[in-house]
Amino acid sequence: MTRPNPAFWTGKRVLLTGQTGFKGAWAATWLSRMGAHVTGLALAPEDSPNLFELAGISQRIDHKVVDLRDRSAVRSLMAGQGVDIVIHMAAQALVRASIADPVGTFATNIMGTAHLVDALRDQPGLQAILVITSDKVYANSDTGQAFVEGDPLGGKDPYSASKAAAEILVFSFARSFFDRADVPLATARGGNVIGGGDFSRDRIMADIVRAALASEETILRHPEATRPWQHVLDCVAGYLVFAERLAIDKTTPRAINFGPRPGAPAMTVGELATRAIEGLRAKPWRHEPDTVSIEARMLGVETGLAERALGFQSRLDAAAAVDWTVDWHRRQADGAAALALCEEQISRYEML
Repeated sequence: MTRPNPAFWTGKRVLLTGQTGFKGAWAATWLSRMGAHVTGLALAPEDSPNLFELAGISQRIDHKVVDLRDRSAVRSLMAGQGVDIVIHMAAQALVRASIADPVGTFATNIMGTAHLVDALRDQPGLQAILVITSDKVYANSDTGQAFVEGDPLGGKDPYSASKAAAEILVFSFARSFFDRADVPLATARGGNVIGGGDFSRDRIMADIVRAALASEETILRHPEATRPWQHVLDCVAGYLVFAERLAIDKTTPRAINFGPRPGAPAMTVGELATRAIEGLRAKPWRHEPDTVSIEARMLGVETGLAERALGFQSRLDAAAAVDWTVDWHRRQADGAAALALCEEQISRYEML
């Protein structure tokens, strides 16, 4: 299976947004490891602790604090900024946070994306732009259907709707501006990502780790729900391979799902929690139903296009993804350095 190619990334000028987030910090680590010159645009980290600070990412890249909702700030920062590849990860990425602040979520995920891609229209020498959206962009009627890239977009909650809107926004900018400039502008729709260094609120593995460290029970709202779980390295690897291919082959599809291998058995939230809790030797989880939740109970994506177009498949199944995550957090809690753990798991992943 295809993997990120260090020869491609060495010396590349990469604009990465969202480097202060969980996935963004892993992407920044991997890109800098391969010799890319990374400029990061993001807000300051929201959570404490956070992987960005624990791993010292600001010392490895050109870190810039900017609010993508501020159009003038984005345009000013991009003026004269030489960039080869853009990977846009910055987002408000939590469903429950989007319900608490829908307007803020729309402002970040829609207008923030619009401000960035609009500023990139004047960027000389640009080779490819990859906008990260979500597996939740599809109109989900909870039938258990695994969505393919051509399925209708939708979203019952503000987060999902904002990401579906970002897909339409990207398509319109591509057709109106970037196609005629011969610059591929595409979207990547990643599954539910877990991995070491995620300390966000209302994310399943982060909640389990926090509860384990505090000797408390983990509370599950929907233990019966299924998600396309994948390890952060599988997801980021897919993004990097996709960005490479866009820059090299202009016929590459402009929207691709990333998630578990086709035919992989679904793992429920309860099954994931049970495996993680056993690995952490923590207290069993407890179910507290959320009767007002509108989150989808079943979600799956079909990832065959990633294999056909990119030669890419996830390498870790859901059980292995849980185990790698547990191992990272257990060792970090015992005093291991976050950056060393990330580097070790990247090396291990590259050898699979």
